[in-house]
Amino acid sequence: MSRHAYSAEARAAIYRVIGERRDMRHFIPGEVEPALLARLLEAAHQGPSVGLMQPWRFVRITRPALRTAIGELVEQERLATAEALGERGAQFMRLKVEGIRDCAELLVAALMEGREPYVFGRRTLPQMDLASLACAIQNLWLAARAEGLGMGWVSLFDPLALGRLLGMPDDAQPVAILCLGPVETFYTAPMLALEGWAQPRPLQELLFENQWEQR
Repeated sequence: MSRHAYSAEARAAIYRVIGERRDMRHFIPGEVEPALLARLLEAAHQGPSVGLMQPWRFVRITRPALRTAIGELVEQERLATAEALGERGAQFMRLKVEGIRDCAELLVAALMEGREPYVFGRRTLPQMDLASLACAIQNLWLAARAEGLGMGWVSLFDPLALGRLLGMPDDAQPVAILCLGPVETFYTAPMLALEGWAQPRPLQELLFENQWEQR
């Protein structure tokens, strides 16, 4: 055991919050206290970022009309996705895919404008800015779960339309609509697994050694 390891109780808490994190869609009335929201966003802001570029930007949505407009964008994409799914479209339409109208707080996570000059760690992998934002979102998700709040990541939207709605620069990019707030209960497993849409695969199927698909 490394001398830098946390206590057994602290380690157990970390693994617990990772294991119990859920992509939530069902929210109940309630609020997120300002100090708690600030704490959660600070956790996101502590995420790792390539070249320390910190490409994340968060837009807090407080205007009801804007929340409604975002919900309409998501509904448009939900219908388009159902059509693209063909024979699974009807099953998809029965899924609850967002909690935009119900959650206490609505955030849009985006990539900043002017990312091209940042080449440290991105010269051959420019998508590492997106990876950095994803790490910040995961920090926010885990911190929210530890605080007893649910969070859901919604990706059903046209990024250009959402960017225009929020007045973003042309080279900024919205990546996630984040629904955050109190929930009645957390799903016992990923919701898509509970609904029969898909089942998670075991790690053993996804872990290779030395060569692709060599186990």
